[in-house]
Order: sequence, then C-alpha cells, then structure tokens
Amino acid sequence: FYPTGMHFVKLLFYTPEFFTVFWNSMKLVVCILIGQLLIAVPAAWAFGRYRFRGRRILFLLYMILMIMPFQVTMVSSYMVLSELSLMDTHLAIILPGIFSAFPVFIMQKFFRSIPDALVEAAMVDGAGQFKIFLHVGVPLGLPGIMASVLLNFLEYWNAIEQPMTFLKEQRLWPLSLYL
Repeated sequence: FYPTGMHFVKLLFYTPEFFTVFWNSMKLVVCILIGQLLIAVPAAWAFGRYRFRGRRILFLLYMILMIMPFQVTMVSSYMVLSELSLMDTHLAIILPGIFSAFPVFIMQKFFRSIPDALVEAAMVDGAGQFKIFLHVGVPLGLPGIMASVLLNFLEYWNAIEQPMTFLKEQRLWPLSLYL
C-alpha cells in the first residue's frame, strides 16, 4: 500500500458538484456568522451590562431556546418557512441560524466581566453608550466574540439536519449533506 493523491485528483477534477456544494457551505456559514454578529453582539452587551426590568426572565427564555434541540422546533420551523415560501432556499437555513441564542449566551459572560470602573471612566471622558459599546465593549469582549464565531462556524459547517429538512434540491445542499 502506497499513499497517493489519486482520490484528491478524482474529487477535484471529476466531480464538479464538489465545488458547488463547497461554495453553498461557504455562503451559508458566512451569512449566518455575519448575521449572528450583527444581532448577538448588541444583545449580549445589553444582557451583560444593563439592568432592566424582566432581564432575568428574558435571559431564561434565551437559555431555554438554547437548550432545545432542532428536533423539537423542526415542525414549527418547517410550517413558518413554508408559509413564508422560503422552503428549498438558502434563507431557510440562514434566517434561523442568525437568531440563535447560543452566541448571546457565550458573549454575555464576557461582557459581564468588563469592570464597571472602566465603563464609568469612559462615561466621565464623555463617551456615549454606543461609543462605550464600540470602543470598550467590543475590544474587551473580542475573546468571547471569537469563541462564539469559532463554535458557530463548526456547528453550521457540519449541519446536516437543517439542510436535510429544508433543502430538497441537491444543487442547494451544503458540503456536509453532500458527503
């Protein structure tokens, strides 16, 4: 037995579907991660830094959503996506992924650990809430943001059940389902 690269040659030169499903996976994962950053980072900042009425209940709901597996919400998701005519489109995978509760949970812990004195110092220097979030919160919460991005990349790159449920046309499949 001698190792050869023949299987790679077969994959790259004789199966053009590989490139289609690879780019489908890239499109899905990048869109989901960008959407999660736009939604989850401000939400995690709000949960981690602000004290408001109903925060604990709302965060408890986030936790419950995070714990529930896809199989529990599959039928309701299918009905909603079907009603919106999103079945058999990449948006059927992207939209539910963007509103995941998991990145909010991870990032909230990092934002909560930022010292109050640092935020107060930024306020004394004249920074508003958005500036504090952008120039203090995001840089100090970057380890949590990167951890969330890495974990969610792995989750959505390897996703099988959602594409199998919502995508019927093989040309739309991601790499995980194709393999």
